[in-house]
Amino acid sequence: MTAHETDTPEDETDTPEDETDAQVATAQRAALELANIERTDRNAALESIADAIRERGDEILEANAEDVEEAEAMLERGEYTQALVDRLKLDPAKLEDIAGMVESVAGQDDPLGATLSARKLDADLELYRVAVPIGVVATVFESRPDALVQIAALALKSGNAVILKGGSEASESNRVLYEIIREATDGRFEGLPDGWAQLIEAHEEVDRLLELDEEVDLVMPRGSSEFVSYIQDNTQIPVLGHTEGVCHVYVDGEADLDMAEDVAFDAKVQYPAVCNAVETLLVDESVAAEFLPGLVERYDDAGVELRGDEATREVVDVGEATEADWRTEYGDLELSIKTVEDVYGAVEHINANGSKHTESILTEDTDAAETFMRGIDAASVFHNASTRFADGYRYGLGAEVGISTGKIHARGPVGLEGLTTYKYYLEGDGHLVASYSGEDALAFLHEDLDAEWTPGRRSDE
Repeated sequence: MTAHETDTPEDETDTPEDETDAQVATAQRAALELANIERTDRNAALESIADAIRERGDEILEANAEDVEEAEAMLERGEYTQALVDRLKLDPAKLEDIAGMVESVAGQDDPLGATLSARKLDADLELYRVAVPIGVVATVFESRPDALVQIAALALKSGNAVILKGGSEASESNRVLYEIIREATDGRFEGLPDGWAQLIEAHEEVDRLLELDEEVDLVMPRGSSEFVSYIQDNTQIPVLGHTEGVCHVYVDGEADLDMAEDVAFDAKVQYPAVCNAVETLLVDESVAAEFLPGLVERYDDAGVELRGDEATREVVDVGEATEADWRTEYGDLELSIKTVEDVYGAVEHINANGSKHTESILTEDTDAAETFMRGIDAASVFHNASTRFADGYRYGLGAEVGISTGKIHARGPVGLEGLTTYKYYLEGDGHLVASYSGEDALAFLHEDLDAEWTPGRRSDE
């Protein structure tokens, strides 16, 4: 029986809900085994995935071409955006990047079994906090087929079983990539369980998945705020949300304007379809007249559609920005510009309108930089750098399952560490709680230890 089959009588037909239940049950069993697989076997499986992606590149690109063709037809009908089509496209260079990303994940330090803290409670009584996998993680994501590979690779490295649900616009690409991952790993490595990765495709399967709060340990949606809110409102499973990126660059009155122009241009134009691209440029009023004309000309040459507030439009010829623009993730060659009084005005605007993703200040004034970086409520805050650096690979995490804009468990680009939790291990020698109560009670030592947990051993052995 395969992971997609169940024991139903011949006269009955499996519903999507039955199929999902079976897949989640398989993932549960796999998660218990995967948590104990040796690091070398997990890494070998990742290397096998990278090799398979390279070897079957033509097959992947053929499937992707079908998705792109359909997406472009939807674009012509006004149902898709150009940004979605851009995120969907794969090419040989992108496939090599994907394979390299998988190898990068394999090369990361093993996140499992690390001793996070150790404490001697008393003689021969030691407490260790040790990193372990979360268990069964589910991810629902839109558009980018490379996300499927990133998430699967990070799940495998961190010892988690994973349920994958991509957007219908990438269904052919996702199906082929999933089969390549499955065939590159199932039955090929000692102890590595079949079914550690599962693919679901129908909306009914997602709805059923969200009901399985006792079987699924974490769900990670990647998409718009409305999409993430829908997931949060329809499940009791803990949600680690990757929402939209309404990112800002603030050009301070003490900025190096040549550098600021280059950074602001990179943050918008280098790849506008992604969540870490800048959507609103804030400019200190003291440098607006000097700074904006040259940058606007560069933006115009690159095809960026610009909108500005009244103060900005007194300096440069751009369209009129509405209140909605300040909270819009364009995901395209569009940008709103606002002139602010000072760094405090920038902080106030960002905290009122941003999505808590990534914000950047360009300035040579360290006091202004500190005010901005301490005052902004966001997962990543930069000084003199493009917002496009907010990325798991660029942070040295190997890859990311998403960029969390929340504050619980994990924040910013979520890599291997964000897919682990911990257990407490207590090593004793017949110790009794009764010994630590009453008139002749023993006292706890509570001394921190510089020690790694080893089963059955204490630090002084």
